[in-house]
Formats: sequence, structure tokens, C-alpha cells
Amino acid sequence: LPLTANGKLDRTALPAPDFTGRAEGRAPATPTEALLCELFAEALGVERVGADDSFFELGGDSILAILLVSKARRAGLKITTRQVFQLPSPAGLAGVAESVTGDHEEPPAEAEAVGRAPLTPVMRDLAERSGRTALEGGFFQAARLAVPAGLSLDRLIAALRTVMDRHDMLRARLDEPWELVIPEPGTVDVAALVHRVTAEASEHAVAERLQLAGARLDPAAGVMTRLVWFDAGPDAEGTLLWVIHHLAVDGVSWRVLLPDLAHAYEHPDEPLDPVPVSFRSWALALSAEARRPERTAELPAWKAMLDHPEPPLGGRPLDPARDLLARMRRVTRTVPPETTGALLTRVPAAFHAGMDDVLLAALAAALTETRGTGGVLVDVEGHGRIALSDGMDLSRTVGWFTSTHPVRLDAGPIDPAEVRAGGPAAGELIKRVKEQLRAVPSDGLGYGLLRHLNPDTAAELAALPAPQIGFNYLGRFTGGTGNGARTAWRQIGEGGGADPAMAAPHALELTGLVRERPHGPELELSLSWPEGLLDEAEADALAAGWTAMLAGLVAHTDGTGAGGHTPSDFPLVTLAQDMIDELEAEYMDERGTR
Repeated sequence: LPLTANGKLDRTALPAPDFTGRAEGRAPATPTEALLCELFAEALGVERVGADDSFFELGGDSILAILLVSKARRAGLKITTRQVFQLPSPAGLAGVAESVTGDHEEPPAEAEAVGRAPLTPVMRDLAERSGRTALEGGFFQAARLAVPAGLSLDRLIAALRTVMDRHDMLRARLDEPWELVIPEPGTVDVAALVHRVTAEASEHAVAERLQLAGARLDPAAGVMTRLVWFDAGPDAEGTLLWVIHHLAVDGVSWRVLLPDLAHAYEHPDEPLDPVPVSFRSWALALSAEARRPERTAELPAWKAMLDHPEPPLGGRPLDPARDLLARMRRVTRTVPPETTGALLTRVPAAFHAGMDDVLLAALAAALTETRGTGGVLVDVEGHGRIALSDGMDLSRTVGWFTSTHPVRLDAGPIDPAEVRAGGPAAGELIKRVKEQLRAVPSDGLGYGLLRHLNPDTAAELAALPAPQIGFNYLGRFTGGTGNGARTAWRQIGEGGGADPAMAAPHALELTGLVRERPHGPELELSLSWPEGLLDEAEADALAAGWTAMLAGLVAHTDGTGAGGHTPSDFPLVTLAQDMIDELEAEYMDERGTR
């Protein structure tokens, strides 16, 4: 072990712990704990999880928490995403987990799942920006799967039929004026949606079929999905391209659909797991929620946040008639595995924060470095699967749930160079931005409700300045379909498309996602903007700065005494940040851990 000059253990010289191969922690003491340890490891893509290990300190996030809930249900345990956040260890969840029984796991009544459903805020926002044709055009997502050799076309059609009968939005139809119509199961000609080709699944062939299938989607006619099977013959693995209109799917939905399709094909006699809450029920609940007094009481806070006009981010304001998706430019950066691993685990754990907090803190510092001091409005996109009641379980509901709300980020009087170097300013930055994000009214869902679903508040919010920057952390993709198969039915790619005539939603779009690679997880950061609106050199500098600030946050966290709590961690008392810092400094242990 490395020693200091005084012969003591030199902790700063120890290598950073590898959480992906972690093999420590208390062994499970009960069968339920053991099962949850296995489910944690599968969801997080790690070898082993101890009974007292924290889901989020091992790299989990809100999206993976939803996946964990779904996996637990399949394994016979009922837990909620709220419980995962409150009790994030296998031991904690084992104490509240309930056994799944047929008596309590029936799918929703047909009256709840079938019928007319209002468009959700994210759907209305799209139509407002680009017109109703944006909802009807080729706006889609896609997944690319490796499938078993010798796939049967008839069984594939039957599997898709089973999935479509279970997940209502795949049968939905867009109707006038602002509604979806969801028909009964068995009313769609599924065979017409599956196309078999014998061409090689080359990148060119897949890209060509992707655009063709996307163009043939027609929400107004109820055609929300199509499958293209590249049949490589009886002895070679095939490729399946699954295309779904964005109205019916989001990033979390794919984590439900892919294992369901694999299960329906491999086990045609077994029913798919039920869907506790239908998308129609959710959409109706949103409309009612938008009129609740508790939600309308959020209006002053949202107005105060937005009522600060900002100068154009580029050389001119965003023009929806000119700045179209067809003219988008893009730069990307990849964060190496060693830094990504720390961003997923050590940094959030040290500051009792989430990955999105860390990404936005680094972004705030990079914006300060490139554009100067002062706050900036950012539209923060989330998965939107927020339970509106204790019994609402959305972990298996398929649909477009995305929600967006503004937040004002201000890095404050920090020195960006000190953040890059991992100095004390890095810790101050994370704490400041974390509290700005926690200051958003309630769960953030209220902005979209009041902006699009409440006629008494919509006009007031529409008249205020809109954020010029959009941010979306897509989460961590651990690979596979979730059915345990590694040689078949595994996801090998994703894609999508949009009508080139659609308006760009922001002057600058920022996204991040983590992909599992053979050599470790990699964080991919991308910046996109309409051509001519921003200077490419400035965008490139911002991307480089964002990456460098993240490295600085990791370097700071690895130092002695880094981390700590913030006021939002103690909701039952009123503590200022300086009071918390003093208490933590007084009770810091000999290892420098707060």
C-alpha cells in the first residue's frame, strides 16, 4: 500500500475504485434480498451488488429505476420508483416489496384503456411549434435488434400482435382536433406492418429501410409502427428494424417493448406482464391535474423564472420559419470511461446529487467561460413518468411521456479555470446548481400542465420568453433487451427521423447519454443548432469546455474532503449552506469523508 512520508496510508495515491466490478458489501440475508441484488446487478450492468449497496451510488438514475421496477415485477416483486428513491438498497426494498399475484395484477379495464384521450403537453408543444402536420409526419424513433437465425415470419407477426394488444398506444390513431383515439385490441392488421427482406443488413440498407418505414407511418390512419426483418437465412443471425412514431413511444418505452417482443416470440403461450396504468388513463389524469389548485398555485413561480428577457444566444433570435431541422449542425464529444465511471458513481454520491445535476453544473461553468457571467434559462427535459397518486405505476406504460420545464442556471462568481483544475470552486458549483434545480416548483411537471392544458394559465405563460437552450440526459444504456439473452434479441443500434420542415425547438440543443462499451461506460455529449444561428467555433469551444468541466468535477471529488450536503437534503429543517458546511467540517471523519 502507498505510504506518506510519516509512514501512514497515503489515501490520495490509491487507485480509484472500480464500481463496475464491485464485489463488496453485505451478502443478502433473505431470498427477497438475494433476488433484488440480482435485479440491481442486471439493471446496472455490474457483476455483483451487496444487500446494503445504493442503487444510485452504483450508477443508477431515474430511468434505470423505472427499468428496475419493471424487472422486479417480472420476477414476482412489486416495488415502485418512489420506493427505489426512498430505499435505494436491496435490503431497504426487501422490507417493502410485495409479491405479485394474479388477483392484483390484472390489466386495466377496457373502459380505461380504450377510447378518446387528450394530447399531452409535449404533443401540444410540438404542434404549436411546427403545426399539426408535425404530429402526422415522419417523426419517429427506431431500434435495431439482432434476432435468432431462422426466425419465423408467422411467429414474428404473432409476437407483434401480442405486443400491440398489450400496449395500447401502438394501436392509437390521431384525430381532430387535439385527441388520440385508442381502439380495442385485435383491430389492427398486424401482418401488413411486418416486412421481410433478404438483402444484407448493411448500414446503407438499414438506413434506407429506416427512412422508408418512417415515411410510411401514418398516425391519422392508425399506423404507428412497422417492422422490417432482414432475413439472413437459417444459419445466420438476422436483423430486425422496429420503427414507431414518436407519438406512441419514448426512450423509456423501448426498455419495455424490446423485452416484450422477445418474450412474445420465444414464449408465445405465456402472457405478457400486465400494464397497471394505461396511457389513456395517464393523459386524462394530466388534464385533471392541470386544474388542481395546487398546480395553479405554481403559476407565480414559473412566471418569475421566465420573466427575464435574454439577448439572443446567436447573432439573431430563433426563427421558426427559417431555423428548421433540415439545417441543423452538430458537434459531439466522448468522455473516457474512467471519467464517465466517476460521473456515474463517485461524484453524485459525494454531493448527494444525480447525474443530471452534475452535467448541468458543468454546463453552467462552461457557459460562464464562453459567454460570461449571469444566469441562463434552460429547458430541462425529463422522462415525465411522475406518479400523480400513490397507486399509479407507470413502469410498463408505453407512450410519449416526456416533460420539459425551464430552470435558470447561474454558476455564480466562480472561476471556470478553478473548476477545470478541480479546485474548491468545483464543489461550490455543484452545490449551487443542485439547489437551483431543486428550487423548481414541485416535480417540474406543472409547467407543461399550466402552459398547455389549463386554459386559464396557458396564455400568460405563452407570452413570456422561452428558453433558448434545451437539455436532455437520456440516461444509461446497459445493452440487451432486458430478457437475459446475449446472443439474440439484443439491441445493436437505435435511430430516428423527423420531418426536415419541422422547426428547431431551441437555438442550442444539448444531450448526454451513457453507453456501455467493452472497455467501460462512455458518456456521449452532443450539441446541435440551426445552421447560421451560432458560430461553429463557439459551439465547439462550449463542447470542449463542458467536457473539461466534467473532468474537473471528477478531479475535485477525488480530493480530500470533497462533497457534502445542501439545504434541499434536509426538508424538515431550515439550514443555510454555510451552516451545513460548518457542521460537516466539524464532524468530518479522519478519511475526509463528510
